[in-house]
Parts: sequence; structure tokens; C-alpha cells
Amino acid sequence: MYSALSRADRALGRLDGSIQTLPSPDLFVFMYVRKEAVLSSQIEGTQSSLQDLLEAEAEILSARHPRDISEVINYVSAMNHGLKRLEALPVSQRLIKEIHGKLLENVRGSHLTPGEFRRSQNWIGPPGCALNEAIFVPPPPDEISNALVDLEKFIHSNSDLPLLIQIALIHAQFETIHPFLDGNGRVGRLLITFLLCERKVLLKPVLYLSHYFKRKRSEYYDKLQSIRDRGDFEDWALFFLDGVAEVSRQATETARRILLMREEHRNLVTLSMGRGAANGYKVLDHLFSRPILSVKDVQTLTGTTYSAANDLVVKLTDFEIISEITGNRRNRLFQYDPYIRIFKEPDEAIDQSSTVDEE
Repeated sequence: MYSALSRADRALGRLDGSIQTLPSPDLFVFMYVRKEAVLSSQIEGTQSSLQDLLEAEAEILSARHPRDISEVINYVSAMNHGLKRLEALPVSQRLIKEIHGKLLENVRGSHLTPGEFRRSQNWIGPPGCALNEAIFVPPPPDEISNALVDLEKFIHSNSDLPLLIQIALIHAQFETIHPFLDGNGRVGRLLITFLLCERKVLLKPVLYLSHYFKRKRSEYYDKLQSIRDRGDFEDWALFFLDGVAEVSRQATETARRILLMREEHRNLVTLSMGRGAANGYKVLDHLFSRPILSVKDVQTLTGTTYSAANDLVVKLTDFEIISEITGNRRNRLFQYDPYIRIFKEPDEAIDQSSTVDEE
């Protein structure tokens, strides 16, 4: 356990340090948050990809976008809302209810009392199973309040347990209480991010831990269930720490690749654009927080004429920094392909060997 904790702590520390070396770290958080949103939602069965999310946020209407894209957009909204609220409100039942309300607003599950703890019994098991077929039955509604009060006390206690162990236990206990009728898995994974940021372990939300949980989905559910069946907290904690270490290393490598790519593209702009390089830099920096844009966006950003903005877009296209994605002659949109590729998942099916529905 000490070895696993040491590896996770070191890897997480390196990740936090690597993000601080990025110029304007807030620019780069945009994609880290969206990657976590996509992966956490995919664990619960959504089909939307990172590309779908970026296109939907750029208001590109397409019949090929999965209908569940709104759920991923809500996840991003819930993440940003929670991080903003942490400036004035600690991780608490109130915050948990607020982010749940954001998560289920006007999407699948919106009829299941968003932002309110359940008043009826739920259970975990194969989709469509009856209560007597359940793998696990969470506490009855009249016990939820006491269970959450105890959890909140633990969150804010002066425990001697290492922080990552505390967070592992908090996530497992929240999933076991299962206080909502839907969305428990996603809220529980959001809690991990909120706790890391609230305790200043990470200054930015750049740990996309759902990458690990998605890849090991069956094991993820089995480890949580082993706590309920056998009290096997240690096995879950080791699994969690291994995930933190693995994903921290990957996210650190992502930051390194971002930095190298940014320098390469800035050098290209410097050498090729002469006095127009300043506007090229503006567009490059904007692409890190909004990787899809139009010529009109470039015009607004640079304060130039439409013709000058179009010339700048043509140059960036010629450099293969951006590419046109609509195929239209009018209302064209361009995306920062090299940046998006850094965050895209390889084609990888979700592990469906577990039939447990944790949501």
C-alpha cells in the first residue's frame, strides 16, 4: 500500500508541476475537462465522442451526433459549476445536490428528481432486474440523510489517512450510499476531481481518471462491490492508487506534447508571417481553449478586416495547423487537428463484461 501510494503521489505531483509549466494553464484545462466528461459519460453507456462534444459546443448541427451528446455537455457544465462553487462552498451535500441538478438538467433521467436525494428504493444489478435479483441494495431512503452526514463528517475530519486514500474511500462510500435515482457514478467521479482541487493537490482539473475506470470498467465495479460483500477496502484502494499513478503519467505526457506542439507552431508562425505573427499568436492561443473556429471568429479576435482574417486562416491551413471540417463554401469552420489528436482516444470498446448498472 505504501509503494502504491508513493507512486501515485509522485505521479500526481509531476502532473501538477507539468501543468504549471504550461503558458496560461487555464487555456489548456478546456480539453482535459472535456476528455474526462466524455470518458466518465461513456462508462455509463453514452456513445458521444470528444469530436462530437467539440462540434456540438461549436454549434455544428449534424444528424450523426449521438442523441446523448447533451449528457456530456451537462457533465462539462457540472464540472465547471462545481469548481467555481468551491471558491465559496466546500465539498458538501449542498454542492453534491447542485452538481447533480446540473448533470441531469433536460436529459435522460431528468424526470428522476435532479438535485434531490431519492425518496424511493433503488438497487444495482443487471439492467431490468427486479429488487430480489439485485447484486446490491443501497440504504433505504430514510437512512440516506444519516449516511451522508457521516460521509460529510469524514470528508472534513482531521484524518491521519493520506489524502488519496481518503478520496478513494469517499468515492467508494458515495457509490455505496447511491443517494440519487440516477447519475450516481458520474457525480461520484466528479467528487474525485473536486476533492483534489479543493485540497490543492491539483491546481487545475487535469486528471482524467475515468480513462482508467473506463478501460477497467468490469474491475472498477467489482472492486466497489467487494467492499460491500467482504469489506475489502484495501483491494479497492490499491486499484484506485494504481489508476491515479497511471493516468497522472499519461496526463503529464499529454502536457509535454502540448508544449512541444505549441512551440513548433509558434516558430512556424514567427518564420512565415513576419509582422502578421502577432495575430497568428492570438489565434493559436485561442485554439487551445476553442479548437473549432470560423473566419468571423478570427476577425473578431484580431480586430482586422474579414479579408485579412481569411488570409490568416488560409496560411494556418497551408501550415496544416488547422483544417476545414464542413466541406462548405460558406459558413466554413476550421479545427485545430494536431491539438485534438493529442486528446483523442484510440478506438477502444468499453469493457462490457460486467452487466452491472451502477448508475
